Amino acid sequence: MSSLSRELVFLILQFLDEEKFKDTVHKLEHESGFYFNMKYFDELVQAGEWDEVERYLCGFTKVEDNRYSMKIFFEIRKQKYLEALDRNDRPKAVDILVKDLKVFSSFNEDLFKEITQLLALDNFRQNEQLSKYGDTKSARSIMLVELKKLIEANPLFREKLAFPTFKASRLRTLINQSLNWQHQLCKNPRPNPDIKTLFIDHTCASSNGARAPPPANSPLAGPVPKAGVFPPLGGHNPFQPIVSPSASAIAGWMSSPNPSMPHAAVASAPPGLVQSPGAAAFLKHPRTPPGGPGLEYQMGDSEHLMKRMRTGQSDEFDTLNFGMQVSFSGHPPHMYSTDDLPKAVVRILNQGSNVMSMDFHPQQQTVLLVGTNVGDISIWEVGSRERLVHKTFKVWDLSACSMPLQTNLVKDATISVNRCIWGPDGSILGVAFSKHIVQIYAYNPAGELRQHLEIDAHIGGVNDIAFSHPNKQLCIVTCGDDKTIKVWDAVSGRRQFIFEGHEAPVYSVCPHFKENIQFIFSTAIDGKIKAWLYDCLGSRVDYDAPGHWCTTMAYSADGTRLFSCGTSKEGESHLVEWNESEGAIKRTYSGFRKRSLGVVQFDTTRNRFLAAGDEFQIKFWDMDNNNILTVIDAEGGLPASPRLRFNKEGSLLAVTANENAIKVIANSDGQRMLRMLEGRAFDSSRGFPEAVNIKPPFSGSLGPNVSNPIQPVLDHSERMQTPLSIGNLAAAESSKMADTKPKILENADKMIAWKFPDVTESTQLRAIRLPDPLSASKVVRLIYTNSGLALLALASNAVHKLWKWQRSERNPSGKSTASIMPQLWQPSSGAPMSNDINEAKPAEESAACIALSKNDSYVMSASGGKVSLFNMMTFKVMTTFMPPPPAATYLAFHPQDNNVIAIGMDDSTIQIYNVRVDEVKIKLKGHQKPITGLAFSQALNVLVSSGSDAQLCVWNIDGWEKRIARPIQTPSGQSAPLAGDTRVQFHNDQTHLLVVHESQIGIYDSQLECLRLWSPRDSLSAAISSAIYSCDGLLIFVGFSDGAIGIFDVDGLRLRCRIASSAYIGSSISSSGAFPVVIAAHPTDSNQFALGMSDGSVHVIEPSDGEPKWGGPVPQENGSLPTIPSNSALNSQPSETPSR
Repeated sequence: MSSLSRELVFLILQFLDEEKFKDTVHKLEHESGFYFNMKYFDELVQAGEWDEVERYLCGFTKVEDNRYSMKIFFEIRKQKYLEALDRNDRPKAVDILVKDLKVFSSFNEDLFKEITQLLALDNFRQNEQLSKYGDTKSARSIMLVELKKLIEANPLFREKLAFPTFKASRLRTLINQSLNWQHQLCKNPRPNPDIKTLFIDHTCASSNGARAPPPANSPLAGPVPKAGVFPPLGGHNPFQPIVSPSASAIAGWMSSPNPSMPHAAVASAPPGLVQSPGAAAFLKHPRTPPGGPGLEYQMGDSEHLMKRMRTGQSDEFDTLNFGMQVSFSGHPPHMYSTDDLPKAVVRILNQGSNVMSMDFHPQQQTVLLVGTNVGDISIWEVGSRERLVHKTFKVWDLSACSMPLQTNLVKDATISVNRCIWGPDGSILGVAFSKHIVQIYAYNPAGELRQHLEIDAHIGGVNDIAFSHPNKQLCIVTCGDDKTIKVWDAVSGRRQFIFEGHEAPVYSVCPHFKENIQFIFSTAIDGKIKAWLYDCLGSRVDYDAPGHWCTTMAYSADGTRLFSCGTSKEGESHLVEWNESEGAIKRTYSGFRKRSLGVVQFDTTRNRFLAAGDEFQIKFWDMDNNNILTVIDAEGGLPASPRLRFNKEGSLLAVTANENAIKVIANSDGQRMLRMLEGRAFDSSRGFPEAVNIKPPFSGSLGPNVSNPIQPVLDHSERMQTPLSIGNLAAAESSKMADTKPKILENADKMIAWKFPDVTESTQLRAIRLPDPLSASKVVRLIYTNSGLALLALASNAVHKLWKWQRSERNPSGKSTASIMPQLWQPSSGAPMSNDINEAKPAEESAACIALSKNDSYVMSASGGKVSLFNMMTFKVMTTFMPPPPAATYLAFHPQDNNVIAIGMDDSTIQIYNVRVDEVKIKLKGHQKPITGLAFSQALNVLVSSGSDAQLCVWNIDGWEKRIARPIQTPSGQSAPLAGDTRVQFHNDQTHLLVVHESQIGIYDSQLECLRLWSPRDSLSAAISSAIYSCDGLLIFVGFSDGAIGIFDVDGLRLRCRIASSAYIGSSISSSGAFPVVIAAHPTDSNQFALGMSDGSVHVIEPSDGEPKWGGPVPQENGSLPTIPSNSALNSQPSETPSR
């Protein structure tokens, strides 16, 4: 369901509550399932209205949804049962036992028997466990405490226990605004219009042809509430806004189940795996995916609205009845061209037998896993053309195999690989064979395999294998000729689930997750598609795949789009995209021959392209276009339906060829990556380079029995190279880039490559995500208080957030730390500290700026509207000034007078403003675009400014005349002049200037001469989003638009440490695309910094306990640049961190 439609429901709830329609309020809460009113639930329980309690609960969950729900219903029914016994109402107790409690007997038969035996007692308190049962009122209160804990822990109630904060009578206000607008559009507006109906648009009747004066903006339909008022809403307490959830992967498919279902499912899982958290909500409230074409807002038909909430229906385009049109495009635009497709054959590998399956390593982009028709598996290093591993098939333990398998192998020893696949992090791999078994290997980055699991999985062939993470536990999913899908524990090999329901051999499986719901798509050779949750409730989907034969399914890399490709028995091939909300085909791609020879294989890449092997060619499609994009024949020699596989970044494509060969096709990035591999010389005296860049095998995925990494062998040391990627080309190529200024080029040539630690795991650092129950909006400004005891963020919605660390035994100083969670501080009034906004321009589109006074007592801030001065103790506005236009874009306090502020404006001027006398002393003009950075130097007596024009200007503080102006240095390979937001910050020595642009970080002197320059390359190739000096001036913390963090030495701009986003965000969500918009450096701890993220979160990061500093010691070498002296006494925090 769309976000605005959800918000409309909340507005209606508020209106009903204000109008005292109490029963209707709770009925809408129940029917919408958006808000669980804990206060109302409390009242029902305390009153013992058990039928109403269960009816209200059923709007949010059912007994069988998960173990939390089961426990909630059990506690309620048990209490009802005990109260009947306490009243000596035995018939009622028996009725409750039979109708309400018997459902739990299948889960715990002994407990049900014990409950039944209470009927035989004169007083159930004779039971030892119930001996402390008091009276009814106290028992209900005790149970209610337990119920609240269960509800809060239940994933189905997540984000449903809080009512969003908004002003009173908000719906009436919106109608008011609409009527005012309609009145202004009247042809004959009257001074005092008489509003008689809301059912039609308002118009004023003509008055003898005379035109009345335009009306004042007075209320037309009741009073408009005063700003800042947050009245109590009955049971709805103000809390954080509800964030509209993302699309449900199979919700719409579930809305019309096949009457023949559910099929029985047999599970041998522990209680934690029986139910998928959130499964019930996932099925109960299918939601319109964000990629849907439109948004409907039917104000006059709430019944239609509620119906849409349950079906996931979305219309082509709709209009709000308030006169505002809202639409969303299906998918974000992609800046790709056909040049991004692999077209050049760069390698031909001779496998020696017919290739049946291939898969590129998820991290090492040039490592290829291959399985063949004789049961062999090989691992190739494509760059060096070396076969790292070759394993012929053998059964590891024949005695452990089933008799049917042993008999089958005796009769016919031939066996083929049906599928081979890497695990999620590349530390393990799985192989599915044509007879019964799967084998799981542990993989060492040195190129060695170790046997881990051999599972006699299916009767007949194992047709597919995949990995999944239900409940954060790595599992193996298999399917086979025995018409079943099975889930196995990846550590022990124990079977977790068996899913039965297909009527033909299962051809493929596709595990996936959305909204934290794990599920599995499966296809059988009769063309049936089914979907399964990790529970005992059978399949949720029963649909037909086009072609009705062999079909495989796959998601785009970002997990938002679902595709399938299959071939019918007659040879007709079908490549389609599915509409997940409806379980229907959304798009069919054309371009296949009428009779394909063999089953067509396909793959996806870059969230943009599809590729399939057909007619002795490779055919490519744009995901958003039905027609074929281009075709290549890979220089000929391909089979009729070649198998193919992209590497993770889409720079390489492996294709099967005739004569048991594999052709590797590359685009320009892939060719460059392979050239660098060829040219990289391994220095054996240095040991294993960048070993830390390669994750140790099975880290946390397979448990302790396989956690010991295999020791690297010196003979294979060349295999330990850093995994290359499009954005991780060798430093050798980048270091050849010439800068414009000779002095930079000379120093760049003298720099030599040196190793740096690559932090990819959360165990390699200390990081916390700060608690934030408020709505998530992009963090645009972030600063530590000068005391280092708190962290202040400004979000794109103009709201400030302040986190404070409390003094405790673990933290006696109360200093900010990544070891202890701070508290989000709120004033007693509860009102957030919000900036004035410009009504003509949304806050999210306006530049934001912030500056903190030296004593942390007040903060100055703006978000496109007036500049506000806040009291940090009370969050109250002390004054506002500088109304737009122009709007303030940057603030900096004068180093000698706190009453004087330099204010950068969006009209490219800088205004020197005196707060005390409320006067602009002077306007400085020297830029062509908005000001994006200001920095004072007391030592040089200057102000340096930067703007979106990528220009730097130096102003004399005494007379405010302009001394110097010049553009920033253009990195080699980029066209001049540059443009885009540019930030500046003075070093502690007050003479050297850090300049930050998306294309570079640079160190400039007082004459704006560039002394050192670093531009994105190698493993840090994304655009720079933010950078800042550490408090001691020895390091620079740099954020990148892909989420990575680079920590550089100021001396020489050498990279000391690279932190992957997975280390501080978590690998399960790091693919969301969040990146640090702004970085703040701690004012006294030189190794601590904080990140303000694009998804609204704030993270505090420190080195791990074992590594007190970032990276290792910097190697000394001839030709290194002079160090910048550090002065810890001048470590004052800049008013604003550089940010793109």
